[in-house]
Amino acid sequence: MSQNSTQPSSRPGKEASSTNGQSKSNLDDAKSFYDKLAPSKKPKTPKPQNAITIAVSSRALFRMEEEQKIYVERGVEEYVRYQQEHENEPFQPGAAFPFVKALEAVNSRLRELYPDSEELFDIVLMTNNHAQVGVRLINTINHYNLFIERFCMTGGKSPIGYLKAYHTNLYLSADAEKVREALEEGIAAATIYSPDKVVEVSDTQLRVAFDGDAVLFSDESEQIVKAHGLDKFFEHEKAHENHPLAHGPLKGFLEALGKLQKKFYAKGQRMECPIRTYLVTARSAASSGARALKTLRSWGLETDEALFLAGAPKGPLLEKIRPHIFFDDQMFHVEGATEMGTIAAHVPYGVAQKYNKPSSKKDPASKE
Repeated sequence: MSQNSTQPSSRPGKEASSTNGQSKSNLDDAKSFYDKLAPSKKPKTPKPQNAITIAVSSRALFRMEEEQKIYVERGVEEYVRYQQEHENEPFQPGAAFPFVKALEAVNSRLRELYPDSEELFDIVLMTNNHAQVGVRLINTINHYNLFIERFCMTGGKSPIGYLKAYHTNLYLSADAEKVREALEEGIAAATIYSPDKVVEVSDTQLRVAFDGDAVLFSDESEQIVKAHGLDKFFEHEKAHENHPLAHGPLKGFLEALGKLQKKFYAKGQRMECPIRTYLVTARSAASSGARALKTLRSWGLETDEALFLAGAPKGPLLEKIRPHIFFDDQMFHVEGATEMGTIAAHVPYGVAQKYNKPSSKKDPASKE
């Protein structure tokens, strides 16, 4: 006897389609979940010709005094062996470390606003270390989660000859002789010094302070001071108020900072800009300040703040600003800044170098 089914007929095609859709949804959810757990992908390194390249020596970025002592007292072979034996121990942060972290903070903001732009800071580690020391340096960089992909390790040879090939905009080192070499090659450079005490600096805004004469400007006016005294200097500045000063060694770096600032201004973020610049000069405002400001204006540049100290010490003002780095051509001001907790960098340029006499207690961040 035949039996008629009272169940609705099945439609395998529709059921399979529904099952596949559910499986795809589950896979998408799982992928999204694990993507959140996975470490984020590192951003792409910009092309050197598009970036603002900051070359930093290993002994400016990290503290390596103990290792340098081994090198001096026991030689290169013992030095390399020690570095290899301790390659899983990260170096402590050095004088340039807060500055580099601030550069990376600016890069993060720029990538948010301009995802496809390569107008970013690019940090290059420059060192005359042996290549075998590279493993410890790489481990240290990864330990602190720094984004430094370009290395130049010259094995005892001076790295200065490579700076132009890296399109370097600024070179920071603990070795004054290498800094002088770089300046002679026309590259902005400074010897960086560790502060005498730790002062907290901003982790969201890069702050850079510049002296004027022989740093942003030429040493023309300082030559007048040294040769003829302050009265002649004031007369000279008044007579030449509308004649722009020639550029100094760090004018190009201020220009690069200004270029990035304008990218934030274009997005309506002038007041929230993560770069702030300062002119901190011993000039008097009424007697010689106008020429400095008019020179910047003639270059199409500006600083966010201008402090004219009329010869007063710079350290107390810098303590209030808390810059990541302060550039000056005179060791007197560099030492005064570091005593108050400011990371300062000496620009060995101009006539003042004949009179610069660093105190025996003030050594660079460490010897390169």
